[in-house]
Amino acid sequence: MDWGTHLWDQYDVIDKHTQSGLDLLDRYIKFVKERSEIEQNYAKQLRNLTKRYAKRGNKEDQECKFSNHASFQEILNELNDYAGQRELIAENLMTGICVDLLKKLQDFKQERKTHLADVKKAQQNLESSFKHLENTKKRYAKEWAEAEKASQQAEKAESEVSATRVDVEKAKQHAHARTHTAEECRNDYAAELQKYNKEQNYHYYTDIPQLLNKLQGMDERRIRSLADGYCKFSDVEKKVLPIISKCLEGISAAGTKVNEKQASDSILVIEQHKSGFEPPADVEFEDYSQGIKSAISESSLNPPKVRGLIWPFSKKHKQTPAEDYSHLPPEQRKKRLQTKIDDIHKDLQKAQDQSEALEKMKGVYEQNPQMGDPSSLEPRILEMTQDMSRLRGELAKYETWLSEALGGEESPFPVNNNTEYGTSMPSRVTHDPDVNIYTEFDEEFDDIESPIGQCTALYNFEGNSEGTVSIKEGELLSIMEEDKGDGWMRVLRANGDEGYIPSSYVKLAP
Repeated sequence: MDWGTHLWDQYDVIDKHTQSGLDLLDRYIKFVKERSEIEQNYAKQLRNLTKRYAKRGNKEDQECKFSNHASFQEILNELNDYAGQRELIAENLMTGICVDLLKKLQDFKQERKTHLADVKKAQQNLESSFKHLENTKKRYAKEWAEAEKASQQAEKAESEVSATRVDVEKAKQHAHARTHTAEECRNDYAAELQKYNKEQNYHYYTDIPQLLNKLQGMDERRIRSLADGYCKFSDVEKKVLPIISKCLEGISAAGTKVNEKQASDSILVIEQHKSGFEPPADVEFEDYSQGIKSAISESSLNPPKVRGLIWPFSKKHKQTPAEDYSHLPPEQRKKRLQTKIDDIHKDLQKAQDQSEALEKMKGVYEQNPQMGDPSSLEPRILEMTQDMSRLRGELAKYETWLSEALGGEESPFPVNNNTEYGTSMPSRVTHDPDVNIYTEFDEEFDDIESPIGQCTALYNFEGNSEGTVSIKEGELLSIMEEDKGDGWMRVLRANGDEGYIPSSYVKLAP
């Protein structure tokens, strides 16, 4: 069923119905826009909430190891991610629904206006044709009346005895002319009537139905667009539901991580704050009834050094931190010293790796002067040597303090292995500063002649500095020297060019 066939005479109804549909579309756009603003404000409030309750203070406070504190921080992080998904919902509501429907609304309004104007124009054309028909009909009726009147006057003149022959002939000619004119008007009226009926038939059976059907098609497209907007209203949130669910699962997981019993927060409190002191011994009874002894015993001359009484619930005065952590209780001092030694080991290993890389590059420059000047690396090598000497000095100092803290005991805290650089760190550094630690490497480097692997260039690289080589994306390269932690590796091109390139610019061949 279509509007053109069944609603050909209901122009006002169609006008009102289509306008009502566009008003509904406009209301829905405003509704979605307000919903988007609500989501945006909700996300903003959530972010402010998480920021307000986030852990603040020094680094140790922020990196609290207690599970209940850490879990709350995880909950805040998950809630912050959840807020991000609400922002995404707000953005998708605006871009996926409001912007699209607003553009379509403007198009529908313009299309409706055009079709309604065409209907009015067609109606006006038909009315104009009908007026022209009425005028032709009136002229025909007038001329026919005048012709009959002229005929009656001619018959009267012919029947009168007093009328001359000339008068009678003149009256007959006038009647004949009027009749002829009336016949012409009659023919004009018949032609105009036929023309109008044809136009009216086209108007009501072709032109108007087509225009009304176009309005129907426009309204159906508006309805479909609105229906799609209804579905998108739900789909926008469905798309982020998996991530929102992960955020909520993360909040639940943070709750399950909290462990208040053994090997958890309670044990961690002990490990972090155990002093290592023993509780004070019983106070001995001093008997004054025997009188004061005049002789002074040897033990009284050299009394044992006794630690003062500890009052656990009294207010403690904050002590000034010392470099050797002597202001801390024994157990805490040992841990802090051991941690400091481990950190120095890592820094020392990193410095050694960088120094070795510089020595290797210097060796390359010495063997291939065209690649670079070996002397340009001397300042950096000297700087690294000084850094290593300083680190060795600090390491010896902290190891001495740790030995004193242990009092001859074996450290209960094993030295951590530095796995970040692919090698284990010994607990003591025994390198002799006067010995060249790179001699063994130089001898080994001289023996390397064949590639140790292949790789493919991911990006173009312009080797403008000394010792580097230019490569092109997709080029197959031979690896002559792997990355030693400084982010560079030495490669050989197919044309014989050799030099260093960034390790991140290539992909290792399987």
